[in-house]
Amino acid sequence: MGYQRAGFEVVGVDINPQPNYPFEFVQADAMALDVEWVASFDAVHASPPCQGYSVLSARTGTGHLWAKLIEPVRALLKDSGRPYIIENVVGAPLIDPVVLCGTMFDGLRVIRHRLFESNVGLFVPSPCTPHPLCHTRDRRKRHYGTTNEWTDYVQVNGGGNCSVAAARDAMRIDWMTKKELNEAIPPAYTEWIGSQIVAHVSCLN
Repeated sequence: MGYQRAGFEVVGVDINPQPNYPFEFVQADAMALDVEWVASFDAVHASPPCQGYSVLSARTGTGHLWAKLIEPVRALLKDSGRPYIIENVVGAPLIDPVVLCGTMFDGLRVIRHRLFESNVGLFVPSPCTPHPLCHTRDRRKRHYGTTNEWTDYVQVNGGGNCSVAAARDAMRIDWMTKKELNEAIPPAYTEWIGSQIVAHVSCLN
């Protein structure tokens, strides 16, 4: 959605069905795509599976159970010769990435650090500010009962820290299920990245 708002016509690719995806969709294994088809686009964004690089998998020692596709995805994108972006979680082996945080964007109420590698020079909108307390339903937390899920920051993950409606509002996404929200990038992030890629592509043309 962020790339569409930045000015791109968007085509999505995923190995699994994505019935809530709001744009043109191709169900396919991204690693089996024809590089010439990839090169037919003005720019390409890739979000390889993040589970193998996550803090949780590092803590539990389960990272080896997940496919680690950043390196082959990078090779495919380089072979395409197009401007590219690779997005992933903190801890992923991206090259000179910029880090985006929800505190950098007006209207967002999630922290959600994400890394963005690109062969185009990228910059961030502002420094990452001190993180606020996130709303919690955990009675063990000291701030339990003092926050409001509709006005304060929330955590959008596998736990039940807020309602689905509040998660959608916090991320400015109204078309996803809770499971989809757990892994989503706020559109504000990709709109910010996309505006820089649009400017780069415009210069090339």
